[in-house]
Amino acid sequence: MDGGTHPKADWKIGVDIGGTFMDFCALDTVSGRVASLKVLTTPDDPGAELLDGMRLLAEREGLDPAAVTRFVHGTTVGINTIIQRKGAKLALVTNAGFEDVIELARLRMPDMYSLFCHRPDPLVSRDMVFGVPVRMRADGSQSLAPDAAAIAEAAREAKAAGVDGVIVALLHSWRDAAQEAAVKAMIEAATPDMFVFTSSEVWPVIREYERTSTAILNGYVHPRVAGYLTALEDRLDAQGVPAKALLTRSNGGLMSAGQGRRDCVSMLLSGTASGVIGASWLARQAGEARVLTLDIGGTSADFALIVDGEVQYGTDEQVGEFPLHIPSVSVSSIGIGGGSIATLDGQGVLRVGPESAGSNPGPACYARGGIRPTVTDALAVCGWLGHSDMAYGQLTMDVALAQQAVATIADQLGRGIEETAQAIIDIAVSEMFVEVEKLSSRAGVDLRDFALMPFGGGGPMLGAFLAQELGMARVIAPRRPGVVSALGGLVADLRGDFIRTVYAPLDEAALPQLRSEFEALAEEGRAWLSVQGFDGTPDLRLSADMRYAGQSFEIEVALSPDWLDGTQAIAAAFHETHKRIYDFEDPEGRIELVNLRLSALGGGPKPEFPVTRAAEAQAKADRHVPVWVDGWRDVPIYDRARLGGGAVFEGPAIVAQEDTTFAVPRGAQAHVDAHLNIHLSLAE
Repeated sequence: MDGGTHPKADWKIGVDIGGTFMDFCALDTVSGRVASLKVLTTPDDPGAELLDGMRLLAEREGLDPAAVTRFVHGTTVGINTIIQRKGAKLALVTNAGFEDVIELARLRMPDMYSLFCHRPDPLVSRDMVFGVPVRMRADGSQSLAPDAAAIAEAAREAKAAGVDGVIVALLHSWRDAAQEAAVKAMIEAATPDMFVFTSSEVWPVIREYERTSTAILNGYVHPRVAGYLTALEDRLDAQGVPAKALLTRSNGGLMSAGQGRRDCVSMLLSGTASGVIGASWLARQAGEARVLTLDIGGTSADFALIVDGEVQYGTDEQVGEFPLHIPSVSVSSIGIGGGSIATLDGQGVLRVGPESAGSNPGPACYARGGIRPTVTDALAVCGWLGHSDMAYGQLTMDVALAQQAVATIADQLGRGIEETAQAIIDIAVSEMFVEVEKLSSRAGVDLRDFALMPFGGGGPMLGAFLAQELGMARVIAPRRPGVVSALGGLVADLRGDFIRTVYAPLDEAALPQLRSEFEALAEEGRAWLSVQGFDGTPDLRLSADMRYAGQSFEIEVALSPDWLDGTQAIAAAFHETHKRIYDFEDPEGRIELVNLRLSALGGGPKPEFPVTRAAEAQAKADRHVPVWVDGWRDVPIYDRARLGGGAVFEGPAIVAQEDTTFAVPRGAQAHVDAHLNIHLSLAE
């Protein structure tokens, strides 16, 4: 700096869109200033709220779009397309005689204990599945070459039926993609105005159902995702933003928007994944290694575990009614959110969710036309909400409207409004309790050893009540809970996942193939990072899907490339992982390798937020307000912006801030750390 001038701002922006709000987290790396914002979504024109958010950031924070050097976006366009079944009309081209693969699936019922459950209808109707003369053997040799005339006829028939795109999924294409590529070329030559995806280019894994269904999901959302991303880039260009858009992925990493147009399936769970990534970064800052994350928005509550500081991953997450077989951050979801509607069922029993009021009209207390009672209305009736504007001044709470909405249920139950509102809250918490218990049982963890981190607009409102029910002793609320998912995009790394099916016994004879496949994966990972614009040293993480001979399915085992010169270290890692998951190992058992996996990570610059000095002092309440806590009582309300490091207070209390409200239950002891997180110690 010279001549008294100030250095130019350098803004990095993370954006996440949910069912009710689009969240912004913006960091000026020059001054260290952090700005956050929530803007109501526009369901009729997804992405239009981006312009409103950028305008408000410019007006309120002085953001210069030309100074934005990093822009990361998470979106629900893909998953909403699947849930609403508003995707592309597809055709499937497969081997003759194997037209029923997606109908048969894995022959599992969604709920084995229900006599009335049914599997979802496939995204490709049976009349749009075309079996064509072509066959490859399991060893990769071709026994029947593609019949060009039959394939062209199938493509023309699909086109005449109004199909938007075609998925090509052939037997054993994990072994060799050439046959699928040849069929794709024939379809494109016959019908050049239809898009075509092959299963091997989307996710080349063994097992035809998993490979086929993943490719279908990719094609189903492709037109809407590609259109959304094109509009996003056009809007950024119109705003004068020089940064190229990056997208958050289901695996918790980032990719370019250009790749997102083709690799649509990898961003289906981008919003939930980036929330967990943001939470893990905040947990490490706060010194918490074992955390249960709770992300509550307008329509759902999402849970994830952070164990020993590491995010947990899986390969069988649910997207709407369908399994997603690519690597994803492990997140469990339930249809309970701030906008979840309370109803009485046919037997007069009070229910909450999964139907949601969304952003339009929203809860009754938003005064946007909603008249049905929601969880947010119940919190307002009980006094936890309604004492300040919400969503950065965009919403003014009308408690009287909330009371009218809850009264419609209370009158039918013959109970008071407050008791009914408390019942709605209790049911919402109990529904989440059941889902979290399932998660902890699957993971084999004791949640009493964990801290709960609530975020999202609704997380801090209900998080401490859920922690009490779970017997958890600690809760940690970040400084800006409402925009943690947007923050996750700012702290995430570029991450690409790659796979090779090896399908071989673990013995000395397999080692040359393992080394060769690892080198091919590593080269593919480096090339992918280069295309994304990364020119640093990549972090290459190797793992393998392994099982004991005779088992039907495998587990993922972390490996080191240094182990590929022998089998002993690989076998020991498998035995240890198997015992940790199933409490069982068989040191004499034969081991099979199914897939070799590689994650290529390119670390980006991490934001540095200011750290305050934390000298303990009793927090000063702004005022006292009436809250229903086993009857009406006055409780203190604190302004989050005035709670400095070291501040202490106790519950019951309310902490109000721009993006959410933190409900502190009776008996909780609170203190604020140097990063301005609020830590609660809950009474036993």
